[in-house]
Formats: sequence, C-alpha cells, structure tokens
Amino acid sequence: MYLSYNSDIGSVREENQDKICAGFLADDVSLAVVCDGMGGAASGAVASDIAANEIYRRISEGYKRGMKPSTIQNLLETAVSAANAIVYEKSSEDIEKNGMGTTCVLALVEGKRAYVMNVGDSRAYLMNDLGVNQITEDHTYVYMLYKHGEISFEEMENHKMKNIITRAIGVEEKVEPDYYELEETGNFAIFLCTDGLTAYCHPQIIYESVFNKNLDKGVSDLIEYCNACGGKDNISAAVIAN
Repeated sequence: MYLSYNSDIGSVREENQDKICAGFLADDVSLAVVCDGMGGAASGAVASDIAANEIYRRISEGYKRGMKPSTIQNLLETAVSAANAIVYEKSSEDIEKNGMGTTCVLALVEGKRAYVMNVGDSRAYLMNDLGVNQITEDHTYVYMLYKHGEISFEEMENHKMKNIITRAIGVEEKVEPDYYELEETGNFAIFLCTDGLTAYCHPQIIYESVFNKNLDKGVSDLIEYCNACGGKDNISAAVIAN
C-alpha cells in the first residue's frame, strides 16, 4: 500500500485554509482526511485544522483489525459528528468565528476494501484499470439543481453559484455525511482532493497523472498544473494506492 499527500496555498490566497491528516494504521491499512475550511479571517483554517485532526485521531485510535464494515461505518460517522460538535461550539463561542466551517472527505483503505465519507464539495475518486470515477456527490446548490434536472451538467460546471455548498462541518448542530463502501479485486487507488484542484483538473488529468505512477510526483504535478492555470484557491490532494 502506498500513500502520498500535499497541500499548497495556490497563487492568489494569502492563507492555506486546507488541512490534510494522513498515515498508516497498519501495513495494509491507511487513512486520509482532507478538509477545506471556510470563514472570514483565519476561521476557515481553524475549522479545517480542528476537523481534520479530530477525525483522524478518533478513527486511528478507534480502529481495530477485524472490525465489521458496519462498525467501521459507525466509527467514521462518530468521528465526523464529534468534529462537527467541536467546530460548531468554537464558532458559537467567538463572534469572529461565527459561521465558520469546513468540507471534509476521508478514506479508510483496508486491503482491497475502501470506506469513504464526505461532507461538502471536496471529492473522492476511484481509479482502477478501467479508468476513473467520482465516488462522492458534491453537496452544492448547483449539484442539487442538476440532480433535479433543472440545469444540465455543462450549466452546472459553469454556474455562477457553483461554489455555494449545502453541507459543511461545524455550521449546524448536526451534520449528515454521505458514506460509501467499495471492494476491488485488482490494483486501485482512492484520490481525495479539495475544489481548488477539481476547479482545474478534469478527472482524466488526475488519472493520467497518478494511477500506476509515482504518487509523490503525480500529486506535485497536479498542484503545479493548477497553479499554472491560475491557482485561485488552496490546492490539496491525498492518494492511497493498493
């Protein structure tokens, strides 16, 4: 199993409000958590830092080999819920941080099985010999319009309200993450990223840069590509390959 991750401030922003926590829980078990903070001043960075660290800590401490999939799902949901409560409380205590929050996408990969969870518009992709597919659904206003057939895919991609998210960690007392389980037979990779990367990188570009390639170089090349295209947002990615 291989793991690589990197985060970059981009070419425009004055602060990196993305946060990644990732590592190995065993030789064939890896966990990555990618968050993209939102909020004025330094609030976004505070929210993403709290959430990523809390989620990673709770899952890594709670994980035991041989857990049933349902138990792992509960572990992930509990970790996200706890992070939501902490960020929400911090936001309520400090008027300058009121309304702060963060997206989150995470993957726990155990051998050939992957457990994925997301809140917001940070994404997870599955890569295998057949190509690349998006696992998660964006929690955004325009994606909701697209799902209801009110706008086309092309209109969604270029919509002026494409950055308005409908779910985030820390914004409300409760949060509802989406959960996915995947089991592969051959070589595969789970790619996690913030919208600072997907704003510039078509999934095929991600696939060609990363799958069956040197992961460190692939992630760095994608960040460099985003910056060359304008780098208007923070850019973060993590990839777990088996």
